[in-house]
Amino acid sequence: MDQTPKLKVLLAQPRGFCAGVERAIDIVERALAKYGPPVYVRHEIVHNKHVVETLRAKGAVFVEELHQVPDGAVTVFSAHGVAEVVENVANERGLPVLDATCPLVSKVHKEGQRYAQRGYEVILIGHEGHPEVEGTRGRIPGGVLLVSEVADVAALEVKDPAKLSYVTQTTLSVDDTRAVIDALKERFPAIVGPDVRDICYATQNRQTAVRELVSHVDVLVVVGARNSSNSNRLREIGAEMGLPSYLVNDASELQGAWFAGKAVVGLTAGASAPEELVQGVIERLRDFGEIEIAGLAGVEENVRFKLPDVLLA
Repeated sequence: MDQTPKLKVLLAQPRGFCAGVERAIDIVERALAKYGPPVYVRHEIVHNKHVVETLRAKGAVFVEELHQVPDGAVTVFSAHGVAEVVENVANERGLPVLDATCPLVSKVHKEGQRYAQRGYEVILIGHEGHPEVEGTRGRIPGGVLLVSEVADVAALEVKDPAKLSYVTQTTLSVDDTRAVIDALKERFPAIVGPDVRDICYATQNRQTAVRELVSHVDVLVVVGARNSSNSNRLREIGAEMGLPSYLVNDASELQGAWFAGKAVVGLTAGASAPEELVQGVIERLRDFGEIEIAGLAGVEENVRFKLPDVLLA
């Protein structure tokens, strides 16, 4: 009698790369092809060490700050965006810059700038220290007040409750952000802002897919980096819904004990995780049992963002 455990693997749809990540990676690869290595990238182009190492092997050099970039070197700003002061330093040095900031992050910058120009104080809902938050902070005249969770709202000290606005980091949990917005509206009824529309389509789609997935599975595996905000949110959604949920960089981090006695494994990936890592996890799962793969119906994404003109010439 065959005692081999059987595992059904249910794949979330959509999962993995979003249009902003694809554009950012494409910018670095095209820059390398056009100008030749090295091409310097400020911060990780996206939050995934496999993507970073692949680009490094092709000649990308990742630096934390612009003083590490030699004069005249082609420089790429990461998908998370940069503060205006960083852009100014690059211009002053005459660095040839390719801006890989996700257009949806740029949209938040513009929104915050419009509020500030109209005399509104701006609250940013986001996580302290995240590169996107640092970039957004440095794009809005007069700075921002940062709140991360509902409890932060009570401690806010504002100049004028009648002239208050908010914007959000693009990669947050939709539910958590909605709760913070509700708390802001309760305390400051005149506050203006975009509901949860600043949370990007890809973040929302992946979170919706995980919510659907968890009702069909016994354990959830999310492929993504520890420092990836949207990947962490996916794991947290599973955990909040009472499901054993794990975030892994790649297949090497899987543990057989997670799947003992489990019949169905849910599998998804954060917006900066390549599909090859998902396929690697599937292959590794074969070590723990005989697997059957199925996909869950979901949104088909066909968004594409335009590349800088200089790379299209």
